[in-house]
Amino acid sequence: MGKLLVLEGLDGCGKQTQTTRLCGAFEQAGTPYRRVSFPDYAQPSSALVKLYLQGAFGTSPQDVNPYAASSFFTVDRFASYRQFWQKDYEAGKVIVADRYTTSNLVYQLPKLPRGEWDAFTDWLLDFEYTRFELPIPNLTIFLDMSPEAAESLLEKRYRGNAEKKDIHEKSRTFQQAGRQAALYAAQKLQWQVVSCDTAGHLRTPAEIQAEILQIVRGQALL
Repeated sequence: MGKLLVLEGLDGCGKQTQTTRLCGAFEQAGTPYRRVSFPDYAQPSSALVKLYLQGAFGTSPQDVNPYAASSFFTVDRFASYRQFWQKDYEAGKVIVADRYTTSNLVYQLPKLPRGEWDAFTDWLLDFEYTRFELPIPNLTIFLDMSPEAAESLLEKRYRGNAEKKDIHEKSRTFQQAGRQAALYAAQKLQWQVVSCDTAGHLRTPAEIQAEILQIVRGQALL
């Protein structure tokens, strides 16, 4: 079997940039890898995800319970795995994922009372890794960024057009809750945490990449 490396973080934290840089490092090292990203918007399997994020089932994330919403993303991942990267994974390649099961924890846990987080986490891991038989990550790196900094980067991405944001991105309160959920999951599931901003100042992509590469090499994945 190969290895599964996941980059996780709030919207706007720079996951795509760091995924690209990390894949470049694998390319340079001659390490066989495959890049995947979730949701897989180019495929029909993401149809329910799109409807949910566009507000078709309710304009607030809270309008869809976390178990139902999680299932939309899980099915999309299952379709991607079985159609596109299962063979590469089983052949020994490193799979570099921009988001994964981990995102269901970041964005669905905030919908529940804190006392239910452990039970939901146990349910989700069983649902995706046992029931759907999806690979378990060998390493998850959470790119931690303050919601304020992430929102600023999202504003630049969408050029101030709030209509382009999905129902998760539109709510600063929900993003803040997502960060707390992610830090809980990082501690519970032993994710590696990389801080993307300190004392209100953004670190450069190169600085963040250097820390990520140190972690990846320390886990003998590169």
